[in-house]
Amino acid sequence: MLSDKTISIVKATAPAVAAHAEAITRRFYGLMFAGNPEVRSFFNQAHQHAGTQQRALAGAICAYAANIDNLGVLGPAIELIAHKHCSLDIKPEHYPIVGKHLLVAIKDVLGDAATEEVIAAYAEAYGVLADVCINREAAIYREQAAATGGWNGRRAFVVAGKVPESEIIASFYLRPADGGLLPAFKPGQYITVAINHPRTPTSPRNYSLSDRPGLPHYRITVKREPASNAAAPAGLISNYLHDEVHEGDALELGPPCGEFTLVPATTDGSPVVLISGGVGITPVLSMLKSLAHAGVGAPIYFIHCARNSGVHAMASEVRAIAAQRPNVRVHFRYDAPLPDDLRAGRCDSIGLVDAACMGSIVPILPDARYFLCGPKPFMACVLQNLRACGVDDARIRLEFFGPKQELSAASAA
Repeated sequence: MLSDKTISIVKATAPAVAAHAEAITRRFYGLMFAGNPEVRSFFNQAHQHAGTQQRALAGAICAYAANIDNLGVLGPAIELIAHKHCSLDIKPEHYPIVGKHLLVAIKDVLGDAATEEVIAAYAEAYGVLADVCINREAAIYREQAAATGGWNGRRAFVVAGKVPESEIIASFYLRPADGGLLPAFKPGQYITVAINHPRTPTSPRNYSLSDRPGLPHYRITVKREPASNAAAPAGLISNYLHDEVHEGDALELGPPCGEFTLVPATTDGSPVVLISGGVGITPVLSMLKSLAHAGVGAPIYFIHCARNSGVHAMASEVRAIAAQRPNVRVHFRYDAPLPDDLRAGRCDSIGLVDAACMGSIVPILPDARYFLCGPKPFMACVLQNLRACGVDDARIRLEFFGPKQELSAASAA
């Protein structure tokens, strides 16, 4: 438990920390990578270069400081962080490294305002948060190891199949190299791919599982990420998977992680609305296949948005499920269709996802649960329009690979 004095000091200094949060996190990463270069491998250097990790950490620090007297509201954020840490095989001994450099960064940036008393308060606050995360992560590690076929750390897998799904997307079917069992996973979760890149060191990458649990393989579906500009270089690992990894090759995988999953209420008769954009189809397709396989009879709406049929992945899988399950309703929407996409029935409508589109595709159901995944502009638009239609945030679950405060800001704008 935090002392009353620490709570008072952190709340009093929270505005100053918020005003300089990104400067603190930039200083923090510089100090940590210089002082403890062994931890660099845990961090996506492309995200470092783009500043997204610095902004994400800044947002987390501000949220913690602002809610220091009501930590219960941070439960979902801590769950997300704990799963991410377990996917990277973060251990308790890594926390003192972070704490040491973070406190120095706060002192460096705030200067005289960071008195010994202030630093002591933030040290205590960090220690309490670290203990919460360490305990939750220990529980996740135990659950992973205890599962039938489960493991911790890395396990060797073989690429049993590589299937093109569109012009820019491919699926990889992965089986344990030891021929052992696979643990079940929750639809919506991801696994971690660790690659010793031949040209440059890089951190492991998370990829959503795109098939249902209970099969003798895991499947990930990966988009080739081109370079959009100098600040957003081409996806190092996604391109490596596309160009260099083939059937029969070996990969090192971490066990399933992630808190973006179907909740129990989705089997109680409540309607389910699955909305995705681009390669964001992967976790919601796993959800759709799992619900269909379980014979769930509640209404299921599957809405997927893509540029056009050239980049639209796994359309036939979705259509096949809808053909077999009368409770599944599918709508594909393209915003840059090829000349005959609409006429040939490859999509059901054309345009962006706005409020009118949402209202015409799926009724706003008061008891439905909504699951969203896709790129930031798409997610921000859908989130804004769901809220405008009166859908409560408690009924919306989303998977967003980036700082969630950026998504909130984009949807507000």
